[in-house]
Amino acid sequence: MTTVRIIGPGRAGLSFARALSAAGVQVCGVLGRGDDISSAADGVDLLLIAVPDREIASVAAGVRPSASTVVAHCAGSLGLEVLAGHVRQASIHPLVTLPDPGVGSARLRSGAFFVVAGDSLADTLVQALGGRPLWVPAEARAAYHAAACIASNHLVALLGQVERVAGSVGLPLAAFLPLASGALDDVARLGPVAALTGPASRDDTATLERHRRAIGPEELDGYDAGAELARRLASGAGALRGLVGATAPWS
Repeated sequence: MTTVRIIGPGRAGLSFARALSAAGVQVCGVLGRGDDISSAADGVDLLLIAVPDREIASVAAGVRPSASTVVAHCAGSLGLEVLAGHVRQASIHPLVTLPDPGVGSARLRSGAFFVVAGDSLADTLVQALGGRPLWVPAEARAAYHAAACIASNHLVALLGQVERVAGSVGLPLAAFLPLASGALDDVARLGPVAALTGPASRDDTATLERHRRAIGPEELDGYDAGAELARRLASGAGALRGLVGATAPWS
């Protein structure tokens, strides 16, 4: 049986602890700030450092290296250099949000994608969780993590704007969530270009200007950024339609 110890009793660390235990991996404790971590790598196959990104290097440096133990982190934007001094290194970053240990544990075992690097034991643990491993070159990890943040954090922030603008006319966010989930379903089924609808997709500048006059000035930066992204996507759709029209004039 694979054995794992975790440093970091936050949402990520406890989510991994529950998920790994449920997958048949022996979790030999979760260490926090008040614990002595110097010997944390002793006696386990893998030590997972699940602390904030800015603390990973210092936490790793505080652990005495063990030649037989893989030391891993779960940060998306960082490479293996933050684990300097440890012979066997890895990283395991799940492409799911971990809002609390219960939900996080379930998502880690839901067939999620994980970006892994380093020692092959990382792949083994992902497979034990029922996950799907992906690999990203070290020099591309920041761009990969930016995409992950846009897909999750920025989407949540955008729905926060929906809540504010809808609230200004007395409507609840809940009324707009089916619209959002339907759009995500369309993207999954058709791809972003084919899923795009709305005034920016048809270059309806009059409607866009009515929107801009109606919402508060504090919302304009976000609205304008979203409209520009939609225009850029629509221009790609136009190019695709032109290509299809040139090669298949009967369509």
